[in-house]
Amino acid sequence: MHFTIIQSMAITRLSFACRHGFHYSPSLFHCFQKVRFSSVAAIETLFDQDNVIKDKNQNLGDPKALEWKKWNSKELGISNSTISRPTKKVLDGVKKNGYEVYLVGGCVRDLILKRTPKDFDIITSAELKEVVRTFPQCIIVGKRFPICHVHIGDTIVEVSSFSTTGPKFRVDLSNVISPPIDCDEKDYVRWKNCLRRDLTINGLMFDPYKRIVYDYVGGLEDIKKAKVRTVIPASTSFQEDCARILRAVRIAARLGFRFTRETAHFIKNLSRSLLRLDNQRIMMEMNYMLAYGSAEASLRILWKFGLLELLLPFQAAYFVRDGFKRRDKRSNMLLCLFSNLDKHLAPDRPCHNSLWKRRLVTAFLFFFFSRVGILVFHKALSDQPRDPMVVAAFCLAVHNGGDILGGVKMVKKFTKPHDVSFHELSEPQNLNSEALVDEVLDFAASVKQVLYWMTNEYYVSQAMAEYPQAPCSDLVFFPLAVYLKVCRIFECSREGSEKAFMPKQGRKINYEMLALGSLQEVRHTFARVVFDTVFPLNLT
Repeated sequence: MHFTIIQSMAITRLSFACRHGFHYSPSLFHCFQKVRFSSVAAIETLFDQDNVIKDKNQNLGDPKALEWKKWNSKELGISNSTISRPTKKVLDGVKKNGYEVYLVGGCVRDLILKRTPKDFDIITSAELKEVVRTFPQCIIVGKRFPICHVHIGDTIVEVSSFSTTGPKFRVDLSNVISPPIDCDEKDYVRWKNCLRRDLTINGLMFDPYKRIVYDYVGGLEDIKKAKVRTVIPASTSFQEDCARILRAVRIAARLGFRFTRETAHFIKNLSRSLLRLDNQRIMMEMNYMLAYGSAEASLRILWKFGLLELLLPFQAAYFVRDGFKRRDKRSNMLLCLFSNLDKHLAPDRPCHNSLWKRRLVTAFLFFFFSRVGILVFHKALSDQPRDPMVVAAFCLAVHNGGDILGGVKMVKKFTKPHDVSFHELSEPQNLNSEALVDEVLDFAASVKQVLYWMTNEYYVSQAMAEYPQAPCSDLVFFPLAVYLKVCRIFECSREGSEKAFMPKQGRKINYEMLALGSLQEVRHTFARVVFDTVFPLNLT
């Protein structure tokens, strides 16, 4: 029995043309260079030139007003047909009432990059109460920065308003940022909103009716150069909202972009400010970071910038103990596990589109549980290396709802060689069936013990104590609910076969059921990832 490896994502090309200034004159036409991204190139790019771009113009810290630009969306390769149907319904509904309406943020960036946006965010000149009047299933959520959630079928479309300005900057930026030159009132309103975005590549606005993309912060230039840069000076941006540090890491990992020197400097220097975030916010940001096919790249960046020891100290200790190599391809088992998870859960694969467009709480939580499960499984294995056949039998027992004897019988017939480059796998001992069962039960007990450690303040603080540079903290962002849910994934391997549990048939992952939180699919996905790592098809 073996689980096949899904092929790496196809290389995505970016080729687009733009025009400078405010008039669409052929004389101003020029082409951006082609940019290529792939699942492999994205990781390699992260460490080119130490993941930092040396740039003389690091931010908007020049008191002179920046030149702003607008482009015809067709020249950027954006077609309105790529906008999801629920989003179109919301856009049309607001537009029919006479209001300005735009797509904004990461969805515009992804459309330019020929990627599948995980969602579409809308901003409008209408008041939020007008949006509520337009759609029967619409509510206003959020206190600090209220937005509308418009329910279209099983999709939620987020709509914000220009009139909802959000909190003011805590520092005066008038000496470093000036309004754009030759802008009218509408341009000024758009510019002020873009100024509040986290990164320049997220600061683009797209009018799908005029087919114009507005760029007031240099976002298109940074997309062209594959840069991650904050809109306002990085020191100010990260102190205003330290969660932007994690979002910057997530974007760089997902796109294979590099940080500008100033952005990289303050990610590292202000990393401890993350301890001010509440655990729920950290859990949300970490889930986003380890999702969308970029978990491996995210772990690499977190390690490089000293963030892993704050957020995942047990995993940071593993990197130190095993001698982390930046360009390691196979010998780091934790990275290989997440690399294989990335291949299965990458959002740009067409068959996964519905998974990433669903805005279900259960989907969010169960994706997170599967990732925590992999962290726990690997920690237990790295603490005490096991026979590859024990690992295989354990995974089969989990997959089959606790049928340990059935898993052992299958393993005894298994002849596929394991990857000998992992320190977590001991030499095969040719154990008999009874000894295999005992080893599986012992490993299952270790997994549960590690899960308790990773959700306990005392043990997390002890792990952080290994790093003199790390602040004293009892940070735990895995709440009790996560502990209980991850326990459900593995408990069958200790307690025996579950009544009425039907193991997954076939090799394909049912992404709809996975999004709905099917325990069967979560266990199946976990087993596939482990088998693809320990017993790879391309092993030579």
